[in-house]
Amino acid sequence: MNAESDERNRVAERTPPASVPGAPERGERELGSRAPGFIKASRPLHVSWQVGVFIVGLGVVVAGVLMLVLPGPGWLVIFAGMAIWATEFVWAQLVLRWTKRKVTEAAQRALDPKVRRRNIILTTVGLVIMAVLVGIYVWKFGITMPWNISE
Repeated sequence: MNAESDERNRVAERTPPASVPGAPERGERELGSRAPGFIKASRPLHVSWQVGVFIVGLGVVVAGVLMLVLPGPGWLVIFAGMAIWATEFVWAQLVLRWTKRKVTEAAQRALDPKVRRRNIILTTVGLVIMAVLVGIYVWKFGITMPWNISE
Protein backbone atom coordinates (compact mmCIF):
# COMPACT_ATOMS: atom_id res chain seq x y z
CA MET A 1 0.00 0.00 0.00
CA ASN A 2 2.32 2.73 1.25
CA ALA A 3 5.61 0.88 1.52
CA GLU A 4 7.85 3.92 1.18
CA SER A 5 6.20 5.87 4.01
CA ASP A 6 8.52 4.33 6.64
CA GLU A 7 11.60 5.27 4.62
CA ARG A 8 10.29 8.82 4.07
CA ASN A 9 9.60 9.19 7.79
CA ARG A 10 13.14 8.06 8.67
CA VAL A 11 14.64 10.54 6.18
CA ALA A 12 12.37 13.31 7.47
CA GLU A 13 13.44 12.59 11.05
CA ARG A 14 17.13 12.95 10.12
CA THR A 15 16.61 16.20 8.20
CA PRO A 16 16.27 19.36 10.29
CA PRO A 17 12.87 20.98 9.74
CA ALA A 18 14.23 24.47 8.97
CA SER A 19 16.29 23.22 6.01
CA VAL A 20 13.48 21.33 4.31
CA PRO A 21 12.07 23.26 1.34
CA GLY A 22 8.30 23.11 1.36
CA ALA A 23 8.19 22.12 5.02
CA PRO A 24 4.73 22.05 6.56
CA GLU A 25 3.37 25.48 7.34
CA ARG A 26 2.10 26.39 10.76
CA GLY A 27 -0.73 24.15 11.85
CA GLU A 28 0.04 21.45 9.30
CA ARG A 29 1.21 18.05 10.45
CA GLU A 30 4.01 16.21 8.73
CA LEU A 31 3.10 13.68 6.09
CA GLY A 32 3.09 9.96 6.76
CA SER A 33 1.45 7.29 8.81
CA ARG A 34 -0.22 8.15 12.10
CA ALA A 35 -0.35 4.55 13.26
CA PRO A 36 0.75 3.87 16.85
CA GLY A 37 4.44 3.10 17.32
CA PHE A 38 3.97 -0.58 18.17
CA ILE A 39 2.11 -1.06 14.87
CA LYS A 40 4.81 0.73 12.87
CA ALA A 41 7.47 -1.42 14.53
CA SER A 42 6.18 -4.62 12.91
CA ARG A 43 6.08 -4.63 9.10
CA PRO A 44 3.28 -7.27 8.77
CA LEU A 45 1.21 -5.51 11.43
CA HIS A 46 1.69 -2.14 9.74
CA VAL A 47 0.67 -3.50 6.33
CA SER A 48 -2.39 -5.12 7.93
CA TRP A 49 -3.20 -1.79 9.58
CA GLN A 50 -2.92 0.00 6.23
CA VAL A 51 -5.19 -2.54 4.53
CA GLY A 52 -7.74 -2.13 7.32
CA VAL A 53 -7.63 1.68 7.08
CA PHE A 54 -7.97 1.45 3.30
CA ILE A 55 -11.01 -0.85 3.50
CA VAL A 56 -12.77 1.27 6.14
CA GLY A 57 -12.03 4.47 4.18
CA LEU A 58 -13.23 2.83 0.97
CA GLY A 59 -16.50 1.83 2.63
CA VAL A 60 -17.09 5.37 3.85
CA VAL A 61 -16.23 6.89 0.44
CA VAL A 62 -18.54 4.43 -1.36
CA ALA A 63 -21.33 5.30 1.09
CA GLY A 64 -20.71 8.99 0.33
CA VAL A 65 -20.86 8.37 -3.42
CA LEU A 66 -24.16 6.55 -2.95
CA MET A 67 -25.43 9.51 -0.92
CA LEU A 68 -24.78 11.79 -3.87
CA VAL A 69 -27.80 10.21 -5.58
CA LEU A 70 -29.65 9.07 -2.45
CA PRO A 71 -30.69 11.28 0.46
CA GLY A 72 -27.79 12.13 2.71
CA PRO A 73 -24.73 14.35 3.09
CA GLY A 74 -22.74 12.79 0.24
CA TRP A 75 -19.79 15.18 -0.03
CA LEU A 76 -19.40 15.38 3.73
CA VAL A 77 -19.19 11.59 3.97
CA ILE A 78 -16.74 11.42 1.03
CA PHE A 79 -14.45 13.90 2.78
CA ALA A 80 -14.79 11.89 6.00
CA GLY A 81 -13.57 8.82 4.09
CA MET A 82 -10.69 10.85 2.70
CA ALA A 83 -9.83 11.91 6.25
CA ILE A 84 -9.78 8.25 7.29
CA TRP A 85 -7.40 7.49 4.42
CA ALA A 86 -5.30 10.53 5.34
CA THR A 87 -4.46 8.95 8.69
CA GLU A 88 -2.31 6.47 6.79
CA PHE A 89 -1.67 7.52 3.18
CA VAL A 90 0.37 10.50 2.00
CA TRP A 91 -1.64 10.95 -1.22
CA ALA A 92 -4.85 11.39 0.79
CA GLN A 93 -3.13 13.87 3.11
CA LEU A 94 -2.06 15.92 0.10
CA VAL A 95 -5.58 15.83 -1.39
CA LEU A 96 -7.08 16.99 1.91
CA ARG A 97 -4.53 19.81 2.25
CA TRP A 98 -5.32 20.97 -1.28
CA THR A 99 -9.08 20.77 -0.58
CA LYS A 100 -8.77 22.71 2.68
CA ARG A 101 -6.70 25.39 0.94
CA LYS A 102 -9.26 25.75 -1.88
CA VAL A 103 -12.21 25.89 0.54
CA THR A 104 -10.45 28.56 2.60
CA GLU A 105 -9.69 30.59 -0.54
CA ALA A 106 -13.32 30.30 -1.68
CA ALA A 107 -14.57 31.41 1.75
CA GLN A 108 -12.27 34.43 1.67
CA ARG A 109 -13.45 35.34 -1.84
CA ALA A 110 -17.09 34.97 -0.77
CA LEU A 111 -16.53 37.44 2.06
CA ASP A 112 -15.26 40.09 -0.38
CA PRO A 113 -17.89 42.90 -0.48
CA LYS A 114 -17.89 43.06 -4.30
CA VAL A 115 -18.48 39.33 -4.59
CA ARG A 116 -21.22 39.41 -1.92
CA ARG A 117 -22.95 42.27 -3.74
CA ARG A 118 -22.76 40.38 -7.04
CA ASN A 119 -24.14 37.21 -5.42
CA ILE A 120 -27.02 39.12 -3.84
CA ILE A 121 -27.86 40.77 -7.17
CA LEU A 122 -27.75 37.43 -9.04
CA THR A 123 -29.93 35.77 -6.40
CA THR A 124 -32.44 38.61 -6.57
CA VAL A 125 -32.57 38.48 -10.37
CA GLY A 126 -33.06 34.70 -10.23
CA LEU A 127 -35.91 35.03 -7.71
CA VAL A 128 -37.61 37.72 -9.84
CA ILE A 129 -37.39 35.47 -12.93
CA MET A 130 -38.87 32.55 -10.96
CA ALA A 131 -41.69 34.79 -9.63
CA VAL A 132 -42.51 35.97 -13.17
CA LEU A 133 -42.60 32.37 -14.44
CA VAL A 134 -44.88 31.30 -11.58
CA GLY A 135 -47.10 34.34 -12.25
CA ILE A 136 -47.41 33.46 -15.93
CA TYR A 137 -48.26 29.85 -15.03
CA VAL A 138 -50.95 30.91 -12.53
CA TRP A 139 -52.39 33.49 -15.00
CA LYS A 140 -52.59 30.91 -17.80
CA PHE A 141 -53.70 27.77 -15.88
CA GLY A 142 -54.88 28.99 -12.49
CA ILE A 143 -53.80 27.22 -9.34
CA THR A 144 -53.70 23.71 -10.80
CA MET A 145 -51.05 21.07 -10.58
CA PRO A 146 -49.19 20.54 -13.89
CA TRP A 147 -50.26 16.89 -14.15
CA ASN A 148 -53.95 17.92 -13.95
CA ILE A 149 -53.80 20.26 -16.99
CA SER A 150 -55.73 18.86 -19.94
CA GLU A 151 -54.33 21.15 -22.69
